[in-house]
Order: sequence, then structure tokens, then C-alpha cells
Amino acid sequence: MFARKLSSWFLITGFTIVALASSKPWGKTPAGETVDLYTLRNAKGMEANISTYGGVIVSLKVPDRAGKLGDVVLGFDDFKGYLLPPPYFGALIGRYGNRIGHAQFTLDGIVHHLAKNDGDNTLHGGLRGFDKVIWKATSLSPTSLQLTYLSKDGEEGFPGNLSAKVVYTVTPNNELRIDYSATTDKDTVVNLTNHSYFNLAGEGQGDILGDELTINADRYTPVDKGLIPTGELRSVKGTPFDFTQPHVIGERINANDQQLVFAKGYDQNFVLNHPGLTTVAAKARDPKTGRIVEVLTTEPGLQFYTSNFLDGTIHGKGGKIYAKHAAICMETQHFPDSPNKPSFPSSELKPGQTYHTTTIYRFSTDAQK
Repeated sequence: MFARKLSSWFLITGFTIVALASSKPWGKTPAGETVDLYTLRNAKGMEANISTYGGVIVSLKVPDRAGKLGDVVLGFDDFKGYLLPPPYFGALIGRYGNRIGHAQFTLDGIVHHLAKNDGDNTLHGGLRGFDKVIWKATSLSPTSLQLTYLSKDGEEGFPGNLSAKVVYTVTPNNELRIDYSATTDKDTVVNLTNHSYFNLAGEGQGDILGDELTINADRYTPVDKGLIPTGELRSVKGTPFDFTQPHVIGERINANDQQLVFAKGYDQNFVLNHPGLTTVAAKARDPKTGRIVEVLTTEPGLQFYTSNFLDGTIHGKGGKIYAKHAAICMETQHFPDSPNKPSFPSSELKPGQTYHTTTIYRFSTDAQK
């Protein structure tokens, strides 16, 4: 039997024709590496564009209550925008998502020193995390794309050769499903996530302070002024972090709360009550367009971030200005600084084990006008 690529759309294997996702060249890195852009689309018109550079979700088009498609993630029209200093728009994050305190951790009695790229801390994998590498792409179907990357032993200070695989799938139910997996040949830590900035009104369409949010979490992990968790699991009851019932995001964001002051808004990890793919971990709704996104995840935590560090200096798609609170991030994860917090769920991965997590972003609309 034979396998021959006919185009970006079809593959003949034996006597079976298999449809594939479309792709196109999207640019070259300063090192001369080719960057491709893949398009995943379901029968309802939902569309995701994924870059092999950083595994970035470049655009994500979903319908509003009138059926009009709109792009709901911040980003850039041109690949070169993603080479700029990060806000990590849409990127795959690793080897360790979020922060590791003092840029070091101890594993098997060995202290591993990491790059300090966030004050005294390591953020999102270091200076050249998974958001800045070229991933190898394999189209699985018109709606599914597999990305793989080998992070070599010692890369950014992390031990072990880590083989990472991420599969993006646009489902028939207007979901973006992300399956993460990894194996290692040496004890290491791993915490993979995606850093999409969502604006359900459409990217660049104002702020998200009027959006309604629910998070299925009775506790969160308070942080110090460097945004490193203290180790406490604090109750949300009676605080601005209580989203167990729907609240408008801007309702309490300027409250006199030390945690909000530290983060200049919301940028905290929530301890999910019921991780798994049968329970909604978080739900956001834009009242103007009626768009809703529900988050389901096998991860124990969810970082809720209100893009506090966007300051209007970044010009995104179509030249739109991305100002403070232009989007929300809902990063599913193990808790920040887990390698230094033995009481937190472990992020260690050993040879012979397989790291696997799944997150689903489910889109729908309300009927209210």
C-alpha cells in the first residue's frame, strides 16, 4: 500500500481518501524556520487557525446569537507580531505554565535553576518556552491537528528529554478541545496550558468588564506581591473572588482587596471543586452578543486573568488597540509554584508515566436580546 499527499486537503492511504485540515506557509523565523498556519473548521462554520510557531491559536471564529461569526481571541494578523515580547496571545505554554518562585525548584535532591523572566521568578517556561518554538504538525482530519515537540534535557533549566504532544480539535458541538500529553526519560515537572485571550464580543471590541462570569471553585490560592502562591487555599466566600454564582467581572475588580492590588485586577489560580469533563469549571457570557464559553477540564486549577498588563501599546488584528481588560484568560493548569509547594497537587512526571490532561472550551449563545 502507499500513502501520497495530494494537497493540504486530502491524503490517499491504500484505497481510502482521508480529508485533512488545510494549511499554508505563514512566514519564517529569524533563524529561517518555516511557520505554517492550519485551519480547522466544523460543519457549523466554527473555525480555528493554529500556527506551528508556539502552537498559537491565531483566530477562533464562533457565532453570536444572530448567527454571525466573529473572532473571539486576541492576536496579530501577521506572524511577526508573535515574535514581539509576550503577552503570550493564544500560545501553548510549557514546560511549566504560570510562575515558579525564585526561578528554582528541588527535585530528587537536586536544585534546578531557571531563567528569571518575571522579576525574581520564572514565568511560562522561561526565556524560550514552548510558546517560542516550532512544533511539528500532523493533520489528523479537517477538524483535528496534532502538534509535537521534543524539549531536550536541560532546556530552560528543566531536567529530562520531554516529548510533548498537543491535539487541537474543533468538535461538531462548537467546542475547541485540547488534549495534552507528555513523556520523559528523567524525573521532571510539567504543566502545559493554553494562553488564549478571550473577548466574546469580538477581539478588539472594548473591554470585558461587563461580561458575566461563574467559576466552580470554593477556594483560591492567594499570592504574595510577586504573584507567587503563599501555599494557603483560601475560601472565596465573602470576597471579590466568589464567582460560585454569576457576577459581572467589573463589579468588584477595583475593590479594596490586597490580592486585587497585587495583581492590578484578577490574576489568581482557582481551586476547582470538581475537575473533569462532566462538570463546567467556568462559564463566561457576553450580554451584547450572547456568546457563551464554558470551560471543562481535568486539571485541578484555573487561572483567571483579566489582561491587567495590556496598556494600549499593542496593536493587534486590523490595527486594533488592546487596552487594559481587553480580554479574559482562563488557563487550566496545575497550581502555580507547585514544584515548591509539597501540599499542592504534584506536577512531577517520571519515566514510564504519561502526563495527560484535557481541556474543552465549549461555545454557545443565549436567546436573550
